Amino acid sequence: MADDPGTDVPLGIDFGGSGIKGAPVDLDRGDFADDRQRIPTPDPSTPDAVSEVVAELIGSFPDASGPVGITVPGVVRHGTVTTAANIDQSWIGAEAERLFTAASGRAVRVVNDADAAGLAEVRYGAARGAHGLVIVTTLGTGIGSALVNDGVLVPNSELGHLEIDGYVAEHRAANSVRESKDLTMEKWAKRLTTYYRHLERLFSPDLFVVGGGVSKRADEFLPMVEIDTQSVPALLRNKAGIIGAALYAVEGSA
Repeated sequence: MADDPGTDVPLGIDFGGSGIKGAPVDLDRGDFADDRQRIPTPDPSTPDAVSEVVAELIGSFPDASGPVGITVPGVVRHGTVTTAANIDQSWIGAEAERLFTAASGRAVRVVNDADAAGLAEVRYGAARGAHGLVIVTTLGTGIGSALVNDGVLVPNSELGHLEIDGYVAEHRAANSVRESKDLTMEKWAKRLTTYYRHLERLFSPDLFVVGGGVSKRADEFLPMVEIDTQSVPALLRNKAGIIGAALYAVEGSA
């Protein structure tokens, strides 16, 4: 068990398709202040069912009474979820902040999962100290993205849904496509080159941070992605969502 997290430490909760994970976060260090807890995502993952799990998870950290931040794998606008790719469709239109607050009795802020990861990587991870526009991408089942300009989040960018050469980008370049099509890293890198060049043309970023579970194998594909912008693998990996959610709960997008 880690040291006593203290009463004012924020909680971060990462709501995913298979598990809901949470931990108190030390925002000075950018790391967990206590051991992470995980509860399987209920099936079906309706708002009411997930709210019960979130309340249980929050209750498992009685010594951490700071703000609570929760990621959602969908677009979040003013606390309301407007898309649901890998969770129950009943989330569309759900007032997530109100639901989680009512279920837990705690004030809750909700943020897109990729946006949370982006905030964490910029503050504590691979983009720490970077200036200008940082684009964080998560290569997984789809492609998540976060735009962070001088530390300020531009939310809900959803750059995996861009259409490139007649295809939705994540349908060609996500890590799940590499696995299902049994692409070599070299062939996948060519698809990633097309994707990242398109982002370069649109945004002229100062830095790309490449995340997702496959980022631990970045040396096998990232050097073959032929772009002008500096690109680096993410550092926080599966901690990023929880840390970013807690950071968002305390500071918002800045």
